[in-house]
Amino acid sequence: MTEMEKRFDPASYEGRWQREWAARDYFVCGVPENPAAAGAPQPFCIMIPPPNVTGKLHMGHALQSTLQDLLTRWRRMQGRNSLWLPGTDHAGIATQLMVERDLAKEGKSKHDLGREKFLERVWAWKEQYHGNIRRQLDLLGASCDWSRERFTLDEGLSLAVREAFVRLFEEGRIRRGEYLVNWSTGLDTAISDLEVEMREVRDKLWKIAYEIEIADGETAERVVVATTRPETLLGDTALAVHPEDERYRHLVGKRAVVPVAGRSIPIVADSSVEREFGTGVVKVTPFHDLADFETGRRHGLPGIQVIDRKGRMTAASGADFAGLDVDTARGLLLEKLTAAGQLVHVEDYVHNVGFCQRSGVRVQPLMSTQWFCDVSTMAADALAAHADGRLELVPASWGKTWEHWLANIRPWCISRQLWWGHQIPAWYDGAGNCFVARTREDAVEKAGTHELTQDSDVLDTWFSSALWPFSTLGWPHETRDLAYFYPTQVLITGFDILFFWVARMAMMGLHFTGQSPFARVHLTGLVRDADGVKMSKTKGNVLDPEDLIQEHGADAVRFTLASLDSPGRDIPLDPQVMAGNRAFGNKIWNATRFVLSKVEGATIPAAIDFERLALPERWILSRLAEVSASVDRALEEFRFDLACRDLYHFFWSDFCDWYIEMAKPGLEAGSERLLVKGVLLLVLDRALRLLHPVMPFLTEELWQKLPGHELIHPQTICLAAYPDAALAWRLSAAEGLEISLLREVVTIARNDRADRKLTHRAKADLYIRAAKPGAQEAVVERMGFLQSETVLTLLRSIAGMKQVISGPAPAGALHKHILENVEMTLVFDVEAAPVDLAKLQLELDKVEANISNVRAKLESESFTAKAPAAVVEGARRNLAALELDRERLRGVLQPVSGPG
Repeated sequence: MTEMEKRFDPASYEGRWQREWAARDYFVCGVPENPAAAGAPQPFCIMIPPPNVTGKLHMGHALQSTLQDLLTRWRRMQGRNSLWLPGTDHAGIATQLMVERDLAKEGKSKHDLGREKFLERVWAWKEQYHGNIRRQLDLLGASCDWSRERFTLDEGLSLAVREAFVRLFEEGRIRRGEYLVNWSTGLDTAISDLEVEMREVRDKLWKIAYEIEIADGETAERVVVATTRPETLLGDTALAVHPEDERYRHLVGKRAVVPVAGRSIPIVADSSVEREFGTGVVKVTPFHDLADFETGRRHGLPGIQVIDRKGRMTAASGADFAGLDVDTARGLLLEKLTAAGQLVHVEDYVHNVGFCQRSGVRVQPLMSTQWFCDVSTMAADALAAHADGRLELVPASWGKTWEHWLANIRPWCISRQLWWGHQIPAWYDGAGNCFVARTREDAVEKAGTHELTQDSDVLDTWFSSALWPFSTLGWPHETRDLAYFYPTQVLITGFDILFFWVARMAMMGLHFTGQSPFARVHLTGLVRDADGVKMSKTKGNVLDPEDLIQEHGADAVRFTLASLDSPGRDIPLDPQVMAGNRAFGNKIWNATRFVLSKVEGATIPAAIDFERLALPERWILSRLAEVSASVDRALEEFRFDLACRDLYHFFWSDFCDWYIEMAKPGLEAGSERLLVKGVLLLVLDRALRLLHPVMPFLTEELWQKLPGHELIHPQTICLAAYPDAALAWRLSAAEGLEISLLREVVTIARNDRADRKLTHRAKADLYIRAAKPGAQEAVVERMGFLQSETVLTLLRSIAGMKQVISGPAPAGALHKHILENVEMTLVFDVEAAPVDLAKLQLELDKVEANISNVRAKLESESFTAKAPAAVVEGARRNLAALELDRERLRGVLQPVSGPG
C-alpha cells in the first residue's frame, strides 16, 4: 500500500506540483509538423484577458482564471492541442498614474524628468512588479504556456499596433480633428465614454434671468434659464426653445444678453429641448456639453472654450475669471448674478453626473484636437457575426445589449494625452503637415525632410488590446501560429468589459482577418460578498484570493468559484462555502486513504466485464458513466455550476457515502463478489480525472498514488485521458429499481436509528407486508431481492439489520413506512443499545415549548391581521411540522411491547 499522510494539508503539495508541471513543460503548446494530417490533435486556444502589468489579481480575476484553466485542462485531457496564452497589458492610464504618484512623494513631476527619463522610470516600475501576475496565477494552478507570454508594449505587438493604425488611416477610418471629448482633469487626458462612471449627485439647480434685446418702444422682457453649471454660461453662444412651445415661440429669431458677460446671442428653436425641464429655455454652450455641441452644429453656432484642460477658466471667460478654478469661478459668478438681480431661484437637484473611473474627478466635456476612429462599418460586421452565429454570447441575454450598443456606436476617440503607451505613428513638419507612417524613416520619405516631430499623444490602451487575439499569434505576419490557433474557440471575461474590450476585439478581428476572433464569449457576473454587496476597499468587504488560497487551499477556492458561476448571475462569495469545499477536499483525501488501505495486490483494471459484476459494482459504474456524460455536457454549455454540483454529489454521496460502504462486505476475506478492489480503484481513478480540471493539485497528488496509474499516463494526470461516458455501463430499469429500494431501506434504517437516538449497536429486524390488498406480488418481489445473499449481507453491514421478515411487525412497533404499496417496519433491539430517554424528553419539552409559542402567535389577532400573509402561512407550516415532531418523539418515549 502507498503510504499517505493522515492530515489533509493542501500547502504541502500545491506549490510542489505547480513547480513540477512547469519544469516538465506539460503546458507548452506548439504547432504540429503537419497540422492537417489524419489524427493530428485539434487545437483549442483561449486567450487570457491581459491584467494590468503592475496590478494585483482580485476575485474577478481569480474567477475568470479558474474557468479558463478549467476549460484548458479539460480540453487538454480530451486530446486537444490546448493553448492558454498568457500576457499583461501596459495599462496606460493606471500605470502612469502610479508612477506619477510615486514621483510626487519625491516632490517631482513627470515634467521634471522629461519624457525619455520618465518612460525609463515606468519601464523600471513595470519590471519590478511584472512577476506578480505570474506568481499569483501559479498559486491558483494556472496551466498557461508561459513560453508564449506577451506584453502589449513588446516589439511584436507594437508592430501590430502601428500596422493597424496605418491601415485604418489609409482606409480613411482614422482622422484627426477637433471634437468634444470627455476630459479628465485628474489625469490630464481625454477618456472614452466607457471610462466615464455615472454617479447620482445631490446638486443645485440655479435659475438665471437673461434679458431679451428689444427695439425702441418694445416692452422689456427676460427669460429664465435653469442650469447645474452656471460657470459655463460665460461660454454661451445661444438660447434654445422647443419650436412648439407656445410660451416662447415669439422669441425665436430674437437675441438675448448673456448675464455678466454682456454678450449678445441668438434665440433658436430646436426640437431637442425638453419643455418639461426647468423653464423650457436652455442655454447652449457648444464647447462644454455634448448635446449643446450637436445643437451648435445644427444651427451653425460658434463655440467658446471657457474651461481649460486643467479645470481652470480661460481668458475667453473674461478678465475677472481667467485662471480661477471652476469652483472659485462659480462662486464669483453667483455673487455677480445676485448683485445684478439675475439669480432668481436656487433649489436642490439630484441628477447623474459623469466621473473619471481612474481619477475620481468630475469629467469636463471639452473641445480638443484628437485622433478618432470611425468604427461604424466594423460595428456592422460585429453585429452580423452575432446575428449569424459566428460569435455566440453566453448568456444569450447579452445579445440585445450587444445589438443596441453597436447599432448606436459613435466614433472612438483613440488618442490619450499620456506618455506611457503606443506613441501615435504620425509626424509633423514645420508647416504642420501630418504624415502617418509605420516608421520614422517612412515618414521622412513621405515628407521629404528629416525635420519632423512625432505626435506626442499615445493610443488608447484598448486599441492594442483590441488586437490581442491575433497580434499575440504573430499578426501582421502570416505565421504558422496564426494559421493554426486563430480564430480562438472561446473567451471568458467579465460582462463589465463587453464594450471596452470584447466588442473592440470582435470589430478589429473581423476587419483585419475576416474571422471572428472567438466563437463563443462566456460573460461572468461580478464577484460580490456573502450578502450580495459589491466589494470595495471603502466598505472593507474585499476578499483577497491569496489570503483565501493560504487559508483553504487553491483547489477549494477554484471549486467554490466554479460552482457559483451561473450564467447571468452575480456571485455571492461566502468564505464559509469555501471552508465547506475544503472539507470536500478532505473527504476525497480520506476516501483515497481508505481505498488504498484495502486494495493491496490490485491495480486499476484496463478493462472490466460489467455483466459479471454484482449489483453494487454495476450501480457505481453506471453512476460513473452518467456523471461523466453530465459533466461533459455541462462544460460544453459553460454550466460550471452544474458540473461542480454533479462532481460533488457523485464523489461525496454516491462513491463515499454509498459505494465504499457497500464495498466493505466484498472486501472481507471469503467474499465471492468479483473485482471489488478493481472497481474501487477504477472508479477512484476516473473520479479523480473528472475532478482534475477544477481541482488540479489534489487530484494529481492522489492520482500519483494509485497502483497502475502509470499505465493510463506515465507522468501526470494533466495529460491523462478525460473519462468518457462508457455507454456500456448502464443498469437495466429493473436493476435501477432494485438499487433504489436498497438505498431507501438503508436510509430508513439510518433515519429511524437517529430519530430514536440509538447507537449503531442497535440491530433491527425488517418486517414487510402489503400496505393494501393486491400488493402481495410486490412484497414477494422485494422479499426475494432483500433476502438475496449479497443484499442481505449489505443490509447487515451498512444498515445494522439482522433479518428481513415477511409479515406484520409485532404489536406496538413504531415507524411504519409505505414504499409503493409495501409497508416496512423496523424493530430495534434497544436492550443491546438502549434509548437515551432523558435526552429525548428534553427534546420533546423543547418542541412542546415551541408549539405553545407559535400557537399563541397564531391566536393573536394583532399578528394574523398585521403580519404579511406569507409570514402567517409560514408560521402555520412551522406549527404543523412541530406537531409532527412531537408525535414522533411521543411515540418513541411510549412503552412498547416486544423487543421494539
